[in-house]
Amino acid sequence: MPKSTKILAVVDDLFFVVKINDAAKRAGLTCEFLKSEKDVLEKSVAEQPLLVILDLNAHSVNAVSVITNFKAIEDLKRVSLIGFVSHVQGELKQQAQDAGANMVLARSAFSTNLPQILKRHTGSM
Repeated sequence: MPKSTKILAVVDDLFFVVKINDAAKRAGLTCEFLKSEKDVLEKSVAEQPLLVILDLNAHSVNAVSVITNFKAIEDLKRVSLIGFVSHVQGELKQQAQDAGANMVLARSAFSTNLPQILKRHTGSM
């Protein structure tokens, strides 16, 4: 099966929507932004995305619940789920890691390292 070129993301912050979309296009990927846990789980199973990006501060979902339920689905165990959060929210970061997120970064680190993260996931490094 060919590797997916699609990213799914749950992000409310317009700055990050633009940043992720731009970085995805430069990496030859497409990105779809979702607003509910149901959409994330259903689309992830159906489309097997390259990567799921989750803003742990998104208002439209309970991020820890999304991660827990995502990682409980056998078909999604190999799909990377990356979260980002305000650097002052150490407890939320820990909860996301405990729930099974593959990587949780501070917002600034995510923003700075996004091109490299996408390159790593596409195997073009």
